[in-house]
Amino acid sequence: MTSSAVISGVGLWTPQYQISNEELVDSYNAWAERFNQNNASAIERGEVTAKPLSSASFIEKASGIKSRYVYSKEGVLDIDRMRPSLDVRDDDQVSHQAEMAIAAAQKALQAANKSAKDIDMVIVSCAYTQRSYPAVAIEVQSALGIEGFAFDMLVACSSATFGLQRAVDAIKAGSSKGVLVINPELTSPQVNYRDRDSHFIFGDVATAVVVESSQTCQSTHAFDVLSTRCVTTYSNAIRSNFGYITHATDEDPYSADKLFHQNGRKVFKEVCPMAAEHIESHLLSEGIRVADLKRWWLHQANLNMNLLISRRLLGRDATKEEAPVVLDEYANTASAGSIIAFAKYHNDMSSGDIGVICSFGAGYSIGSLILRKR
Repeated sequence: MTSSAVISGVGLWTPQYQISNEELVDSYNAWAERFNQNNASAIERGEVTAKPLSSASFIEKASGIKSRYVYSKEGVLDIDRMRPSLDVRDDDQVSHQAEMAIAAAQKALQAANKSAKDIDMVIVSCAYTQRSYPAVAIEVQSALGIEGFAFDMLVACSSATFGLQRAVDAIKAGSSKGVLVINPELTSPQVNYRDRDSHFIFGDVATAVVVESSQTCQSTHAFDVLSTRCVTTYSNAIRSNFGYITHATDEDPYSADKLFHQNGRKVFKEVCPMAAEHIESHLLSEGIRVADLKRWWLHQANLNMNLLISRRLLGRDATKEEAPVVLDEYANTASAGSIIAFAKYHNDMSSGDIGVICSFGAGYSIGSLILRKR
């Protein structure tokens, strides 16, 4: 018998450390000026390219980002290091990423009025996992005392929506009674803080969502999942090449090629129309007009991208109530961005209101869920 799936709880865990644009720019510019000074002769001969300087206003204009949270602030602003400093944990200690995931999961369970016995499936879906195996999801499952199974899922910035689709399918099929989809986005270790065009993009956060059957839902702020849709099409425009193969190729693990990098203009030009078309066609397939939507919980990568997508769909700029923005405070948190927006802006919706969660990112990958407030 087919069951209907419900999102019954969402949890948001925010790190205690925050870095403003001004702090980040001061650090980057100090490094860039030192680099240019140390390489002045080579720059003059055309052998080395001078590093451009940045500004807080440039970052905000280019992205809409004003600040970001980080799991560890130590080391990020040190121009002799420019990467976070994390402690090495023994195999029998809780890993950094699992620690984040557990905190968000506990909040989601509380919001859904559920306990570990109500969950039998855990998906940790995010842009990066800190190790290949054992799965971070299984570590989280064990820490929470959940019986069943767990696995990791990596689909870059669409990991959360792809994980939610898998959860919804499991509930509808009756193969799971309750699913935790967790997005511990520990992105700061993969940021190239020496690249003016990308050093400001990412922040750390963890989100979690409980998906269950409508028959077991006890939450006062639950949403029926009317439909899900995911699509991928291959693109090289966004890449992060670090991996275990780097150990065998003898490449520099700190090189720009191994850290996050993208062709930002190409991404903007190609992804915006893809995302707008994806959302519109998904809505139409369910007989829903764009005008019928109360809320858009869009991927929080770049404010200008979201504005363009909303203009294509609405023929005007979306209001902050229609399409809430969280990237000004959180920056791009990979797959968690749209879930942060959902976590912060869903309690005010009335029964019958319809909204869309949508993410888009490397791959290219796009995932969406159409929700209706119960």
